[in-house]
Amino acid sequence: MRIRGEVLWAWADPALHNRTHDETLNDGTFIDVQVRLSQTGMTQMFIGVYASSGMVLHEEAFDSRPGESMTRALAWGVGRARRIAVDSAAGPAAKAASE
Repeated sequence: MRIRGEVLWAWADPALHNRTHDETLNDGTFIDVQVRLSQTGMTQMFIGVYASSGMVLHEEAFDSRPGESMTRALAWGVGRARRIAVDSAAGPAAKAASE
């Protein structure tokens, strides 16, 4: 079971329509990307990356993705979530070596 972090709960609003992309990667890491339109018509996004144990590896929310449709934002968010998952799996030593 995934343990959701504070970022998701602060971002969540069940009154707003959203689209979701859930994916379990080969190593068991789970990504959750959600996009929605705010009441003012702004595209907003949530990205969550969770370990196979369910623990939060990374969560972030964007209040605005100017000029992006929900479809474009979702595609960008999925790519970002996958990169974050790969970086998390690589560990700190691999990150430092790539910087």
